[in-house]
Amino acid sequence: MNYTEKIYFWKLQMWNTINSLIKIVSDNNGINDKEKLIAKLKESIFLEKKRSVYTNEYFSIRFSKAQTFNFSNTILSLSVLKEYDNNPFIVCVVCPDKNYLLLSNTTFLKKISHSSHNLSINNIKGSFNGSDIFKIYDKIENSSKIALIILKNYSSYIKLLALILIFKG
Repeated sequence: MNYTEKIYFWKLQMWNTINSLIKIVSDNNGINDKEKLIAKLKESIFLEKKRSVYTNEYFSIRFSKAQTFNFSNTILSLSVLKEYDNNPFIVCVVCPDKNYLLLSNTTFLKKISHSSHNLSINNIKGSFNGSDIFKIYDKIENSSKIALIILKNYSSYIKLLALILIFKG
């Protein structure tokens, strides 16, 4: 398998893994316990815990318990987010009646905390809260259509790779 084919199959596996994440999270709406939800996810998806972030080769996820979708909990420091920003970074908000998934890479943040004074490329400071994450991105609701956002961001690339594979024949 050449490099292009490896990239295509890696992206395809990422897509399948994120779809599994979405299904498990939505199947467990009302669980209202992030530790139980994490345990259920770990039954089907490999997730390694690194401090407060769970990660694998396809995405990273941070869990936050809140009463409503409009929450202001501090999620993560920017210096930690920077470590995971190459793949989808997802925040799972566990509420009493429903769980929400928010794509939360740096491009999905509308602002950062006041503690980010003197922020620069060489001085990554500050953190972001739940209220700092865009709830709508390019006219797509971030919470319920996270897979479409990810697919849209990767779709041109995946389609190009698929065409290359088809024409290789």
